[in-house]
Amino acid sequence: MNSTTPNQTKLAECDHEIETCLRLLNESRPEPADPLPPVRHAPNRNEPAFDVRERLHRFIGADLSQIRGIGPYTVLRLVAECGDDMTKWPTVKHFTSWLTLAPGNKISGGKLRSSKTRRSSNRAATLLRIAAVNIGRTTTALGAFYRRLAARTGKAKAVTATVRKLAVLFYNALRFGPQYQDPGADYYEARHKQRVLHNLRRRAEHLGYSLVETVEQGVS
Repeated sequence: MNSTTPNQTKLAECDHEIETCLRLLNESRPEPADPLPPVRHAPNRNEPAFDVRERLHRFIGADLSQIRGIGPYTVLRLVAECGDDMTKWPTVKHFTSWLTLAPGNKISGGKLRSSKTRRSSNRAATLLRIAAVNIGRTTTALGAFYRRLAARTGKAKAVTATVRKLAVLFYNALRFGPQYQDPGADYYEARHKQRVLHNLRRRAEHLGYSLVETVEQGVS
């Protein structure tokens, strides 16, 4: 007795169509110069039944799922929305503007009244927003960035800021090659501490003071 549901049958048919399209697109593409790197993301239960990562690696020439928070299935959907030719956006600022991540500044009387990002139904931006929320739970530099910003300005602004960082990584990786390596949450926290100390020193000097580092003495 066949226990396959009509929905499962339709999904299998869609998977087959996607795999066929990628195979046809890859026929004229050379094998990537670099081998497929180790898997970085756990499999998504919604991923197609075929090896998405391997097909996309040949189609794009790089494994964009090496970007933290963006798994193979998300890469597939982003490429479906954006295409693989990023030169249609001359710079990454044009790309983030297309994603409606640039502030929609409202100016009245020569003064900035509001700088909220515009609402949009852009599906690529929606995918990146989901990735941003997921990356906020990781021990990566982007995860630490998201959590610190969420604590200070709220989750909505933290998501938007993290989405923009992911969009920049995606654009640069697809156009110039994936060279970004996430240094981890500890590195981000150390850099944040350095920036805070630098700003404190500048403010103290401006007021005519100087900061002195305290050294804790061990109690014997």
